Amino acid sequence: MSHRSAAALWGLAQTPSARIEVSIGRSRRPRRPGIAVHRSRRLAAGDRTVRWRIPVTTSARTLFDLATVVSPTQLRRAFEAADRLELLDMKRLARLCDGAGPRKGIGRLRAFVADHRPLPATRSDLERRFLRFCQERGLPMPAVNVPLAGYEVDAYWPDHELVVELDGYGTHRGRTSFESDRARDAAIQVAGCRVIRVTDRRLRREAAQLEPELRALLRLGGSTGWSPDRS
Repeated sequence: MSHRSAAALWGLAQTPSARIEVSIGRSRRPRRPGIAVHRSRRLAAGDRTVRWRIPVTTSARTLFDLATVVSPTQLRRAFEAADRLELLDMKRLARLCDGAGPRKGIGRLRAFVADHRPLPATRSDLERRFLRFCQERGLPMPAVNVPLAGYEVDAYWPDHELVVELDGYGTHRGRTSFESDRARDAAIQVAGCRVIRVTDRRLRREAAQLEPELRALLRLGGSTGWSPDRS
């Protein structure tokens, strides 16, 4: 399975029709009702895998093939979906693009690869999803897991005097955590920064409301002359 059908299998796009697309490495093109066959001279072993017991092109090869058959907007959405699902193999994509030559759509894919900026290292899925939220909505990217006021804060915009603490239910429930979080927030505010808390539930269900709130808070901030060991 390849192209748009493979993209649907990986969760990168929706299949536009019931027609299934497959790629073969042989010279002959067998005809089958309801199947679109693509012939490829360079369908290497590293471009093939199995997902849910279905032979399919890898996510990298799927994006490469997809670039030749969809619009720039559809390709961007698929690329962003692969990034969001942590399916981007940038090294393999770069090698595929480098060996493609002047092929339809590959220039756009090369541009996406060149412009891609990986997210900073994080310590939890919630932190990574928050960074993805900022990236996808065009918000300034914060520093993560940095010392401030004797604590290590989750997300920090030093030039805007703003801290976001990310609260997962499993690690922030109970009286001890409740009291500790309040003491932490007070220390951060004494150090001259505003602090808000973003829960896992809110990031999942209220992202549309969270975005304008963060934009407003970032606009209200000012330069602090911050350094990572500020206390």
